[in-house]
Amino acid sequence: MKEIKVGIIGFGTVGSGTAEVLRCQAENLRRKTGLNITLARVADRSAQSLPPEFAQCPLSNKAEDVLNDPAIDIVVELIGGIEPARTLVLGAIARGKHVVTANKALMSTAGREILAAAAEAGVTVGMEASVAGGIPVIKTLKEGMTANTINSIMGILNGTANYILSRMTDERLPFAEVLREAQDKGYAEADPSFDIDGIDTAHKLAILIALAYGINIQLKDIHVEGISRIEPIDIVYARQFGYRIKLLAISINHGDHMEARVHPTMVPENHMLASVNGAYNAVNFNGDMAGDILLYGQGAGKMPTGSAVAADIVDIARDIAAGAINRVPGLAFVEDNIIKGRITPMEQLRGAYYFRMSVMDEPGVLANIAGILGNNEISIESVIQQKRQEKGPVPVVIRTHQATEKSVVQAMNEIDKLDICAKTPVIIRILE
Repeated sequence: MKEIKVGIIGFGTVGSGTAEVLRCQAENLRRKTGLNITLARVADRSAQSLPPEFAQCPLSNKAEDVLNDPAIDIVVELIGGIEPARTLVLGAIARGKHVVTANKALMSTAGREILAAAAEAGVTVGMEASVAGGIPVIKTLKEGMTANTINSIMGILNGTANYILSRMTDERLPFAEVLREAQDKGYAEADPSFDIDGIDTAHKLAILIALAYGINIQLKDIHVEGISRIEPIDIVYARQFGYRIKLLAISINHGDHMEARVHPTMVPENHMLASVNGAYNAVNFNGDMAGDILLYGQGAGKMPTGSAVAADIVDIARDIAAGAINRVPGLAFVEDNIIKGRITPMEQLRGAYYFRMSVMDEPGVLANIAGILGNNEISIESVIQQKRQEKGPVPVVIRTHQATEKSVVQAMNEIDKLDICAKTPVIIRILE
């Protein structure tokens, strides 16, 4: 029986999960592939020893020991970040080794360089675990929906942000309190900025857009907003209007240009994504032939993500055995057919909006606000003004009919400058 040897760089949560999947599923994988896939070497800067079940596997604190081992067929990079991960991945490719990574930051910024190097070297790069943990979203785009033009991508791609918003919705707790709870439970990092500011979601969306449309996209091309300004009062009003607030990754294909944005969104309660709660992820693809495809599951975690990494290892092992390396292009499209693409400017987007303003309770305030909105061609659908409980500003909530992003930004800037406005207005887009 042919043996495929694997080396893992980074034996943290995902690395140890991957090793455990390969160990637990060894017999199952032998039956499915006719191959013996074994963990042959581990490199980790901080690990002093491996768990007893992996005691026979050599451990090093130098990643180069994995790269330079001639017996290793597949290098698994699980250290995260861009450097030294990029250098290590390119080093593995240069040595003729296949690569599997769960590194969304790396693949969303240097993915095209890495995949081009792999194609030239005749090796494969697997990256399923870089988006949505254990959910096979990349394989779905690259293979399952290959006979479709992708019309849209819409998803909840960050479990930390979704957990926070779900807890705020269910328990009416303030953002800061839920964030602390998420950190205590291990759902959020000590520095949660990538999660709550939408950067992690944007990295993942960039990968999906490249695969869906065959375009070269950078993180800077994506409009990104986070969830830190969402307050319980916004959750309450969303429920009154029949919505739930989610941090969505959105891309809509307009043919000659594509939307690329990440921001809090009011999602109708009857929409498939509205019921995705806790730390779960979900992605909805719409294809011109298949229609809507919803993928749902655990978007992070030791075993779900380890499962996705192991699936890439198995795919590559099968291709090695079949002599079919790079049967499917790394970005789903033949390299020569990947185009620059044009991203829709945010100011051109049109949709409905929710505004929350904190204003002084004085005569003429609403008339002043309505006048600014009218001058910017923004039509009001409904207005809610809370009764004042004590001296000071009161919240005014406005829901609009469709308007352009450019008009909305202009109007909110004008309102923010008014003496009656105590805080910068909160804007949440509404999914219709």
